[in-house]
Amino acid sequence: MQNKGLIKLFAILFGLVSLYQLSFTFLANKVEDDAVNFANTKGTDSDARQKATLERKYLDSVANKEIIDLGVAQYSYNDVKDKEMNLGLDLKGGINAILQVSVKEVLKSLSNDSKNVVFNQALDAADEAQKSDNANYLDLFFEEFEKIAGDTKLSDPSIFGTKALSDKISFDEANSTVKETLQEEINSSIATAFEVLRSRIDKFGVTQPNIQRIGTSGRIQIELPGAKDIERVTKLITSKAELQFWEVYTNAEIQNYFFVANSKVAELLKDDSVIEKAIDSTKKDDIDDLLGESTDSTDVAQKNLFTYLYPNVAQSQQQMSSLVAQARVVDTAMVNSLLNKKEVRSLLPNELKYVKFLWDYKSNKGTDGTELIGLYAIKGNRNDKPTIEGDVILDAGQVFDQLNKPEVSMTMNSSGSKQWAKMTADNVGNFVAVVLDDYVYTAPSVNQAITGGRTSISGGTMTVAEAEDISTVLKAGKLPATARIIQIEVVGPSLGQEAIDASFLSFGLAILLVLVWMTLYYGKAGIYADIALLVNILFIFGILASFNAVLTLPGIAGIILTIGMSVDANVIIFERIKEGLASKKGLKQSVEEGFSIKGALSAIIDANITTLLTGVILYVFGTGPIKGFALTLMIGIATSLFTAVFITRLLIDRAINKGNNLTFNTSISKGWFQNINVEFLKKRKIAYIISGTIIIAGIISIFSIGLKQGVDFKGGRSYIVRFDDALSATDVAETLKDAFGTAPEVKTYGSDHQLKITTVYKIEEEGTEVDEEVQSALFTGLKPYLGTTSYENFKPGFEKQGAGVMSYMKVEPTIADDIKTSALYAVFGSLLVVFLYILLRFRKVSFSIGAVAAVFHDVLIVLGVFSITYSFMPFDMEIGQSFIAAILTVVGYSLNDTVVIFDRIREFTDSHSNWKYSELVDKALSSTLGRTINTSLTTLLVMIVIFLFGGDSIKGFMFALIVGVAVGTYSSLFVATPIMYDTTKKEEKNK
Repeated sequence: MQNKGLIKLFAILFGLVSLYQLSFTFLANKVEDDAVNFANTKGTDSDARQKATLERKYLDSVANKEIIDLGVAQYSYNDVKDKEMNLGLDLKGGINAILQVSVKEVLKSLSNDSKNVVFNQALDAADEAQKSDNANYLDLFFEEFEKIAGDTKLSDPSIFGTKALSDKISFDEANSTVKETLQEEINSSIATAFEVLRSRIDKFGVTQPNIQRIGTSGRIQIELPGAKDIERVTKLITSKAELQFWEVYTNAEIQNYFFVANSKVAELLKDDSVIEKAIDSTKKDDIDDLLGESTDSTDVAQKNLFTYLYPNVAQSQQQMSSLVAQARVVDTAMVNSLLNKKEVRSLLPNELKYVKFLWDYKSNKGTDGTELIGLYAIKGNRNDKPTIEGDVILDAGQVFDQLNKPEVSMTMNSSGSKQWAKMTADNVGNFVAVVLDDYVYTAPSVNQAITGGRTSISGGTMTVAEAEDISTVLKAGKLPATARIIQIEVVGPSLGQEAIDASFLSFGLAILLVLVWMTLYYGKAGIYADIALLVNILFIFGILASFNAVLTLPGIAGIILTIGMSVDANVIIFERIKEGLASKKGLKQSVEEGFSIKGALSAIIDANITTLLTGVILYVFGTGPIKGFALTLMIGIATSLFTAVFITRLLIDRAINKGNNLTFNTSISKGWFQNINVEFLKKRKIAYIISGTIIIAGIISIFSIGLKQGVDFKGGRSYIVRFDDALSATDVAETLKDAFGTAPEVKTYGSDHQLKITTVYKIEEEGTEVDEEVQSALFTGLKPYLGTTSYENFKPGFEKQGAGVMSYMKVEPTIADDIKTSALYAVFGSLLVVFLYILLRFRKVSFSIGAVAAVFHDVLIVLGVFSITYSFMPFDMEIGQSFIAAILTVVGYSLNDTVVIFDRIREFTDSHSNWKYSELVDKALSSTLGRTINTSLTTLLVMIVIFLFGGDSIKGFMFALIVGVAVGTYSSLFVATPIMYDTTKKEEKNK
């Protein structure tokens, strides 16, 4: 092997980088464990909300505190948290939601709530069409409008030819041109909603939040791993933006009050320690300081308001500012608490009686690296009404002034123009604040009264990005629609932690068994393969951590498949080496040939490329779990190929150079699968009958009994509820009949203390109030089984000590259709690409037909088994996105197996051209039988262990994999190859 030194260097460096990246996950987990211990020690056992708050306070206190010093670099908790490996909701808990900005509401708003009959009929028709069509809502509206419009145009003054849109839509303009303008306005509304949501989420306090737009559909996906206060999150992401314009006090006007308040706070803190001190003795002094703690009461007495708040003192007219103070981000809750104390508020003079203190919308780093945030004093009033509401904004955008500096241009309607003119006239020389969701986005000074409704906002240090953000916020004032949740998945932290524990325990046990098996089967060579396998796993997790990829349960399935492929590659190589040794070739020559293109490498590359192509298609077309599976699959293919071929080779060459006599078997495995000569093709008709019978039975079952579709495919709500006592699913379903009108589907989920309750009750109705109503109905129906559990503790989120909702999913029917469609595209797209690759690689249509036919065979059998058995199996067997990921794992495995066999047939065709073709195919199959059985048994061993010990949420997923791998092994031998043979013979006959 060439360049051994370079490969060694690369492997060592890659390994060190992987360990370095994974170390951040270890360090972050250690700090979080400390936070949990702190919360458990200081909190009340029954108050999960209080514990979550204490946990959050602990983490906030160490957020910027140095927890590791490498000499050349120092890292805080925030630093290591940013670099840790991300866990998906199914492993960590949290909330994942897809929101829909209502395009219909945007259109109605743009038309000034038009009463035009044609316009409203088209909207109603588009609503109806969207129930069964995945097309863009605007396209559906346009199609329906064209059907009934007659002579009416979209630019009609009663529809979109309004005064407000006169500069964008001219009278009698063509419908196609109006549609383009409408699309731009809709995109702007969606962008505005996205920015508002992103701003809110950034302030929510969870680490590694993810928010992204989904194409141009008006959908926004939000993922908040680790979020526990589900009610607060839901309100946060669905409430309509509130843009307001307020007058503000200057720092000169407010500073005297701060000094008076400072003295009062000092008195209050003499006997009032606000936050409990931390218990970690190794960080005790630092934590005490950050949490506002001290073991000395004298030290506590020295604390005052200015311990947490840094006033912006104005000693001259030039220093006058709308910014009245600053504070560390971690101290904002403390400052709010102190300023809102009645003893402190009572000190306000009459002219400041209604002052409201609001924070800046973004923080900035201080000179010492601390995150600081500004405080503003808003001129409130008795009714708490702003001077101007945000709905007066017609348009806003980022422009450049005469000095080419970025600023924000803003246009108001006639009512807003009058209000703005008066407000600016009253505040010449003072400041006004633009406030969104109670955060100040800008508070510029007013130089002169502004009339005409067009103005600009600028600042000496304003960047283009900041100007774009502010213009987006200003446009939020005319945000015509709230974003409604059309899909949501909530996983409680308790269930998430259980999934982590079960998954990694089973994963570790499965890997251990594989390592033992390889050693028993191949001896010392098996140990080398084990080392390569462990390095492969290190590389996979290291890459996931390096790129902040998200690890999910389907992602673990992708890793399982790549581990199987990694073992498979070594098995193929070792079997080829054994063939060389059996034909009396020397050890060195046998190893050389085994690792060569003419040996095992060709089959390994083909198998990996077909699986990689499947992964690429899945990543492009898939959503959610399918993407997670595809990502880990693609990463694993690259690492497994490198470790199986290069790392194993380095170790074997090293052993040979030291004079070790490798036999590639043990006293136990010696002679296994040697000199096998099975006439597979003679048995193909029997195999066809067996496969045909099973497939027909499955198809009959699918069309008669059907498949148990999950809520992500059919729509609905699904709750996993844990109880203190064992319950009968039938009894609970009957009890809930009164609450939901019809009996929901209820099934034991794992233990008999846990049930999965699925209902379509009110799924067609929209709004968070409907979600709350359904959840309340569920609680009322389950009340006889919940003992003393309150509704607050029953709801999802926070740690559960007793009964309550552990996990919750809601999917509206429209997006369920979209999910199902994208899953089908992913499956058929991968099959098409693989068909073309095999055709290109083997130059025969018969090979492609055989491989794809075998895949269809495997998928149909797995579907049939699920249809026949789901009603009586003691675990969940829903058909959803995770099931699709399982099916695609089966597809990848089956193709991998088939391509290895086809590669051997191609090799025998080149080297034994004088053999009868049926004999050649049988001998090729027989020669690979040892590899096929060995790899299949190893993979099945891993999957069975994970099935038995991997937790409730993964059992149905693993069952699909077990059935699929068993069937895939069978189909490679008795379906793919025989069909390829029959097709080849037919082609030759037709010639």
